[in-house]
Amino acid sequence: MSARLQGLELRRIAMPLVAPFRTSFGTEHERDVLLVRAVTTDAEGWGECVALSAPLYSAEYVDGAEAFIKRYIVPLLARFEGHAYALEPLFEPLKGHPMAKAAVQTAVLDAHLRAAGMPLGAFLGAVRDRVPAGVSVGIMESIPALLDAVEGYLGEGYLRIKLKIEPGWDVEPVRAVRERFGDGVLLQVDANTAYTLADADRLARLDPFDLLLVEQPLPEDDLRGHARLATMMRTPICLDESITSARAAADAIAMGACRIVNIKPGRVGGYLEARRIHDVCAANGVPVWAGGMLETGLGRAANVALAALPGFTLPGDTSASDRYYAQDITEPFKLDDGHVAVPAGPGIGVTPVRDVLDSVTTATEWINFTSVS
Repeated sequence: MSARLQGLELRRIAMPLVAPFRTSFGTEHERDVLLVRAVTTDAEGWGECVALSAPLYSAEYVDGAEAFIKRYIVPLLARFEGHAYALEPLFEPLKGHPMAKAAVQTAVLDAHLRAAGMPLGAFLGAVRDRVPAGVSVGIMESIPALLDAVEGYLGEGYLRIKLKIEPGWDVEPVRAVRERFGDGVLLQVDANTAYTLADADRLARLDPFDLLLVEQPLPEDDLRGHARLATMMRTPICLDESITSARAAADAIAMGACRIVNIKPGRVGGYLEARRIHDVCAANGVPVWAGGMLETGLGRAANVALAALPGFTLPGDTSASDRYYAQDITEPFKLDDGHVAVPAGPGIGVTPVRDVLDSVTTATEWINFTSVS
């Protein structure tokens, strides 16, 4: 499964969200997405960069990711010929920028798997042909608005509800959802690093609501604080931003900083490292689930394939396309009995709908490797 790279297309698209999505670090109205298309002598493949417009979730942002790919990754790829595995040691001297690296690696891997006729799920070790779908609910302007949103998602068949929280929007919204919809709803919360250990007493007030987990309550570099908080709460702590590699996952588990892990491939440098994190967690009896970054159908397809691995025992943020977009750039992912189907075609199993893709494209650049020195 190796072929010479002929070039990369870097394409920017503007994807309006069906509704504003607010978290503790900001509000998204539209995604400015960087897509990478890798063309080899045998096939072409797609990758999606999940960096946001501003460095709020992480240090990466979409303009910086594009500049990094063009200035540093492209020269490395000009004479690259080999399997996508070989990209990891090739990229290793370049510090950071996992989202940019992941987008390129995914595009190359997709091209190689398409040429081999192998689905990404089979390559990664998937054991299911569909995955249970959860949905992430942003911070709302009022509790009645939140309850209406949750009611709608439950009515659509989502199997798990995740509420975004921040100081001042935590205990009461959770209480309201529990009182309205009962204990049978799988419910969890996500703080996106909005608290400190000084808030431990407030976070412990979430314990009576029997949540699946509280996700990333403290800053990403505070593993010791998370380990301490874990002794002060009954609700399991799940780490997201802190898990940047398999080594980071192993350290967090060894320190007692988490009992559950959220795996986001873009955050860790791609699907190969994401699988290693899955394997580390499985070896330690730690359940994992697949996080999301408001991906289009291209990124969602790969995430769904990852979520079909055996260690993914909790519903992930693998929602249907219409959760975020009125029209996706691929054939839409749809909810069926609370599940989303794993693409069965080679590679990531989906391709953009050309007319739709062109209609949302804001810029595109083709880089021909035969002309790169």
